[in-house]
Amino acid sequence: MTGPAPAGPLGELPGGRRRPREILTVVTDDHPPVPDQPSGAGAPVPGAHPGPEIEAEWSRAIKILDGATEICLACHVRPDADALGSMLAVAHALRGRGARILASFGDRPFEIPRILRFLPGTGLLSPPDQVPERPAVMVTFDAASPDRLGLLQPNAAQADELIVLDHHASNTRFGTVNLIDPAAAATAVLACDLVDRIGAELTRDVALGLYAGLVTDTGSFKYPATTPAVHQLAARLLRAGIEPGVVAYELWDRSPFAFLGLLSAVLGRARLEPGAAAGRGLVWTTVTRGDRAPAGLPFDVAESVIDVVRRTDEAEVAAVLKEDDGGRWQVSVRSKGTADVGRACVALGGGGHPLAAGFTGSGTPDDVIDALREQLAAGPGDPPSEP
Repeated sequence: MTGPAPAGPLGELPGGRRRPREILTVVTDDHPPVPDQPSGAGAPVPGAHPGPEIEAEWSRAIKILDGATEICLACHVRPDADALGSMLAVAHALRGRGARILASFGDRPFEIPRILRFLPGTGLLSPPDQVPERPAVMVTFDAASPDRLGLLQPNAAQADELIVLDHHASNTRFGTVNLIDPAAAATAVLACDLVDRIGAELTRDVALGLYAGLVTDTGSFKYPATTPAVHQLAARLLRAGIEPGVVAYELWDRSPFAFLGLLSAVLGRARLEPGAAAGRGLVWTTVTRGDRAPAGLPFDVAESVIDVVRRTDEAEVAAVLKEDDGGRWQVSVRSKGTADVGRACVALGGGGHPLAAGFTGSGTPDDVIDALREQLAAGPGDPPSEP
């Protein structure tokens, strides 16, 4: 533990802790352009926008990590490549610095998603019940709100120091230190900045986790957040010795044979609603437990369905309702550019970005899609509907 930190703009709690903000801040603009920056080792990471306030937060974070004897890392439940890849990259970077490192996520059962098991460092992960109830220092990755930590939410609430590393505009700033940049293309961009600031070497294992996060959250470098600076960062990661073809194969180019049957059934029930989303069109479908059950397919096999559904020319917005093992609907929503699906999902208790977001729903599929349809009916300048 470090001593009391200097006063900051958010107000202080006893012992130098910062008071988390209670207000949900939602930014509905898309990622702004990012100026070109150097990409050499130790250079400012492309995508970050340092200013006086955020630099003060970075200074506090590094001081806390330098003085820690134990550091707990946590990413959001049902982790994607940006969340898990960023966390494992930082876990590798922090090893050998004298502190004990624990990395986890708050799912039960505690299972690494099938498509992410190729990431180096999965052996560093511990089940959530092995994380201290009151960590001295905890760092969260890609979690926009504390509930996204699942079983680790109580641990985060009791942490002496909680460093939040994230790029979601909907982040609720629930940490004692908040390293949040909605302009960053991925949390991996901020994680790379952290690696540089602690003076760690950008090894192949560190770079692979960061690259997995960067390539997925930019949609293989085709989303609007993909700037020249993002490509500069990708080039730096490639120079560390990773093979992009291997990463692409593991993330997108493989699946069990039974997935083809599931995809056939799911696409066969897809619905197109040309009048939805303020006349811009909505296409949606469901992936049920019954679709997965015959072949024993895991929940994460459904994650790629949205990338097929969203190709529909007649719809601006695409949604896939995925029934998890508990019977809830995990909804993935995508926009081609004119509809702010992030705002719609925040209104429904979820979060994300203007072009890619999600939320959890309950009830029948029609109940869930009715709620989403109502939020999408608002025009760009209209306030979201009351859920």
